[in-house]
Amino acid sequence: MTVIVEQPELELEVVENKVDVEENELVLDGGFVVPETNSFGQTFRDYNAESERQTSVEQFYRTNHINQTYDFVKRMREEYGKLTRVEMSIWECCELLNEFVDESDPDLDEPQIEHLLQTAEAIRKDYPNEDWLHLTGLIHDLGKVLLHPSFGALSQWAVVGDTFPVGCAFDESVVHHKYFKENPDYYNPAYNTKYGVYSEGCGLNNVMMSWGHDDYMYLVAKENKSTLPSAGLFIIRYHSFYALHRAGAYEHLMNEEDVENLKWLKIFNKYDLYSKSKVRIDVEKVKPYYLSLIKKYFPEKLKW
Repeated sequence: MTVIVEQPELELEVVENKVDVEENELVLDGGFVVPETNSFGQTFRDYNAESERQTSVEQFYRTNHINQTYDFVKRMREEYGKLTRVEMSIWECCELLNEFVDESDPDLDEPQIEHLLQTAEAIRKDYPNEDWLHLTGLIHDLGKVLLHPSFGALSQWAVVGDTFPVGCAFDESVVHHKYFKENPDYYNPAYNTKYGVYSEGCGLNNVMMSWGHDDYMYLVAKENKSTLPSAGLFIIRYHSFYALHRAGAYEHLMNEEDVENLKWLKIFNKYDLYSKSKVRIDVEKVKPYYLSLIKKYFPEKLKW
């Protein structure tokens, strides 16, 4: 497979503590400076801002919220958890994503491989010693191959977008919450209470999340015996769970390990969200480094 790229190489500005930062810039933990506005001139994750993508994004979430039921998620996990569709390497999967754009994302309309490399390279600059986190940045969205014909060409509402637990009440912090009123689980007494089918402190590993690329990639990594640390797998599985890591919802379902891993997820999320830009990455220049990480943490070929 071939990935066509354009120059220039991504330049990320790193500032010292003594440097004044403009009011319209945001400084992340490691010194990564990013603008306050996305590729469309809007604030990040503003789902109400009028933009060329606002209408399509809202329609996406309406469809998503209507169809993501407990029974649907259970069926999809059983089907795709078999991992019998394709055998390929991590890098081959990265290249497959080059033809897809995430319809749920109000901040970017670039092919997915651009976002993967932007995220990974931004993390690499600020956390040079955490190579597992660099690789997590590269692979966190690979589950979006569910959009590809080889994986059933699932509709985008079943692949991308913010994730949330099913089997318990839908928290109001979930984006476009109003559309859950059209979901049959909203009225099911077994699923519409605070705990639903779960219990306090049961651990997120025992909670079913809305089906999509996050959970699928987690299943792929786990079943293929990835040696990524627990925090890496947690990031992959819950990086779209904004109701938790941005709004603090569903914390009553977390256990102690979740609490520790959430710290890394919050660090990761800043780069996942704010590194999105129109600036392109020189893929061939960074490819050898990421291939070495893939070899370290994954088998050569994976079952998908």
